[in-house]
Amino acid sequence: MSDAQLIAGVDEAGRGCLAGPVVAGAVILPAAYDLPGLTDSKKLTAPRREVLAAAIKTQAVAWAVAMVWPGEIDRINILQATFAAMAKALAHLRRRPSLARIDGNKVIPDARLGLLAGCIDQEAVIGGDLTVPAISAASILAKTARDRLLGVYDRRYPGYGFAGHKGYGVAAHLAALRAVGPCPIHRLTFRGVLPDKTPRQLGLPGV
Repeated sequence: MSDAQLIAGVDEAGRGCLAGPVVAGAVILPAAYDLPGLTDSKKLTAPRREVLAAAIKTQAVAWAVAMVWPGEIDRINILQATFAAMAKALAHLRRRPSLARIDGNKVIPDARLGLLAGCIDQEAVIGGDLTVPAISAASILAKTARDRLLGVYDRRYPGYGFAGHKGYGVAAHLAALRAVGPCPIHRLTFRGVLPDKTPRQLGLPGV
């Protein structure tokens, strides 16, 4: 498969969380692969995601995972941080695709692509994590990488329950924030983290 024929799927995990990085995956699958049950990571159990993640890494023409951390999320907003993570994942692929299929309704702005701007065509695919195998694979790599990291942070910052809710704003997480306040991996501009602060709305254009 020549580089001119390579298509990367790109997806993110953790965009709506109150804590931890936003993580993007980029995957180029070969023309033939054996990944039974490949679908959107949210439709899979954690053990099945781990099995598929290992198989994806073995079979992919190229794959990469990239993260943007809470301090940067607070500085540039979650939408721009998501674009930045996706651009980093694409830049880290060991083969350059000719086309990137991005899950959702937006492509990565040239300003975030940097040196890749003009070198890779892009296509936004709504629901792509269910319909485009390479995007499904990217969603699995992003989700498994992020979940493993939040397990580490659960041990480093006990009491928030990161291993269970992975940083999402569930009742137990919000209760912990009210009781003890945020820790270093919390996104301080997000609603519920600092009750006395007006947050940016999550992922809205122009924020």
